[in-house]
Amino acid sequence: MAHSLTQEYFQIPVVTRAYTTACVLTTAAVQLEVITPFQIYFNPDLIIRKYQIWRLITSFLFFGSLGFSFVFNITFLYRYCRMLEEGCFRGRTADFVFMFLFGGVVMNLFGLFANVFFLGQAFIIMLVYVWSRRHPLIRMNFFGLLNFQAPFLPWVLMGFSLLLGNSIVVDLLGISVGHMYYFLEDVFPNQPGGRKLLMTPELLRAMFDRPEDPDYRPLHEEQQDGDLEQDH
Repeated sequence: MAHSLTQEYFQIPVVTRAYTTACVLTTAAVQLEVITPFQIYFNPDLIIRKYQIWRLITSFLFFGSLGFSFVFNITFLYRYCRMLEEGCFRGRTADFVFMFLFGGVVMNLFGLFANVFFLGQAFIIMLVYVWSRRHPLIRMNFFGLLNFQAPFLPWVLMGFSLLLGNSIVVDLLGISVGHMYYFLEDVFPNQPGGRKLLMTPELLRAMFDRPEDPDYRPLHEEQQDGDLEQDH
């Protein structure tokens, strides 16, 4: 059984596997009191004045203590990160990593003004937003209560956060950054006079993309899955 679980784990796409594992290990470290949330939250003053650069990354890895919120977030992270990596980013790992870097940098810049301590939830919303805009015809079902098409999913999640009494600033941040990426990558290049502004560095391509891989696709290929039914 252990061998089967290990095999299943390593079948998860590399970026999804790395990010999900980092989030789980960070939460476990906090639960075991190896580290505290105060050591990893986003704090511009400590980053700039004390050179605690790790906070630029660790603020994306913690979703709170073990409980409903953590399970909800880690499930959405795993689900939509994997669907993106195995779908429209299949064979384009470097482009997927570049999307991560783009989202992380922009969110950190926005975080300077938004007074947000942890950015992981915003990052998940960004992934959900990009996935939903690239699959606009898919029908969604939210906990058996709502039926809607995929592009409404980020807004449904924001409404759910509002019902739980949480701040929607994080959701709006994720939607904003997700839309920025989607517009620059999918919309603007196809407009009259538009051009591709987000260029994946060749270093990332050399590190992550292998032309001999049968799934390798050097150019973006928009994937539409049709009017499918998908439940949460």
